[in-house]
Amino acid sequence: MGIVINLLGGLGLFLYGMNLMAEGLQKAAGDKLKNIVGKLTSNTVMGVLVGIVVTAIIQSSSASTVMVVGFVNAGIMNLTQALGVIMGANIGTTVTAQLISFKLEFIAPVALGIGIILFLFSKKEKTKEIASMLLGFGILFTGMEFMKDAVSPLAQYKGFRDSLIYFGNHQVLGVLAGFVITGIIQSSAASMGMLIALASQGLVPLNAALPILYGDNIGTCVTSLLSSIGATKNAKRAAVMHLTFNVIGTIIFMLVLNYPIVTFVKWLDPTDAARQIANAHTIFNIVNVLILLPFAKYIVKIVLKIMPTTEDESEAIGQTKYLDERILQTPPIALANTLKEVSRMGKKANKALEYSMDSLLNKSIDSVEKTEKYEETVNILQKEILNYLLKLSKSSLSDEERNQVDLLFNTVNDIERVSDHAENISELSSIVIEKDLSFSENAIEEMKNIYSKSQENFKKALKCLEENDKNMINIIYKLEDEVDALDKLYRKLHIERLNNGKCTIDSGVVFLDLLTNLERVSDHSCNIANRVESN
Repeated sequence: MGIVINLLGGLGLFLYGMNLMAEGLQKAAGDKLKNIVGKLTSNTVMGVLVGIVVTAIIQSSSASTVMVVGFVNAGIMNLTQALGVIMGANIGTTVTAQLISFKLEFIAPVALGIGIILFLFSKKEKTKEIASMLLGFGILFTGMEFMKDAVSPLAQYKGFRDSLIYFGNHQVLGVLAGFVITGIIQSSAASMGMLIALASQGLVPLNAALPILYGDNIGTCVTSLLSSIGATKNAKRAAVMHLTFNVIGTIIFMLVLNYPIVTFVKWLDPTDAARQIANAHTIFNIVNVLILLPFAKYIVKIVLKIMPTTEDESEAIGQTKYLDERILQTPPIALANTLKEVSRMGKKANKALEYSMDSLLNKSIDSVEKTEKYEETVNILQKEILNYLLKLSKSSLSDEERNQVDLLFNTVNDIERVSDHAENISELSSIVIEKDLSFSENAIEEMKNIYSKSQENFKKALKCLEENDKNMINIIYKLEDEVDALDKLYRKLHIERLNNGKCTIDSGVVFLDLLTNLERVSDHSCNIANRVESN
């Protein structure tokens, strides 16, 4: 019982250290991580490279593949791209095994000491991120030492050693054992850590370790399979594709490449069992990708055979396109996707504004209905984005990212208010249509002019937000001044027309309400620009 408790304690420290180190890496990477994922193309090789880098940063192939399922579910990544990232994630996850296989235990206390000092006494965000990485590194190796100490008494039990050797002689059982262990603890890095701890105590020979290692790779698919529950069918395919890739690779190695990999890793390091297992893990994943990469499209076809496309299949879930809770595991990417969704919401609000003005100027009932449809969509997007931002705000964010999240809360509400003003204008249109009201030529020209300026300002504000272009802010402020000036001028001219009998009271009320709504659209545009400036 003492061995189990110590092993679990060491495993807990190991996992916590790994997560802390990954958290520090993610915060330090920040925009770089977003840019890396932004480089995704239909090129599968590029996807592999992205998968390697991202997984090396977030220290978890499970998190990477769950993120991939989220991207596929959101419709921003196809299955070919997803397979490339999954392949790369398998290589990227070997970084952890390589790290823990080196005898770096003596560095752990130094890393912990420096990390604690930096964390407690530094006020700089970047320094705290480095401190998190150092603390995570130190705790990870402390946990590794706990696991090694926990399993060392097992060397005295011949039955335990014999059972591990039995896995080497019966590879299917070894694969099954690795699969079950990784499936339970939801981390191939942690199960590899336990395997390396056993090997470092001379308890598991390489022949017995390899089948368990293969099983670890299959077991890591459990996380992505579980995450695909309730997602689109295409997201489920991405998870099944991950499983298919790892199963095919395991079969190839067990039937053909097992002996060559044993010979090669022993040649690389004849005496150190921990290094042998870490090298075997890396070689298995690299060679597996090299073998199967040319056949990527056939793996996609296999998955489509297993889960064929149906006529009534809908790839969209809910109203949002870029948001998925699986991506929250990598906050910088989740934030970038939220910004895309906010920009998409802004375009919907702009369409509502366009249709509302068309409904007024052309007395179009069809445009009134389209305005209402877009306004309803914007309301749904507002609710879903705000809920997502609330969850994102509870994630591990840097100060800069947290500030961006806080600003987006208000920006989403400003965009929704623009669609509300569009709805107000469409309601004015309904009055104009119902009462068959008309406007003078001058009034129509004035309405078109202030609408043109107000809409231009809103579109520039959305572009300013999307591109974080601070050079555009002064242009938006200038346009706001122009809209305010036009509002005052046109109200004055309207009074003159009213006094000269060139305008009716009913038409005048609609005209003034229109000016109010368009002036406020420009106000909300300025609010958006203000937040970009303060970011």
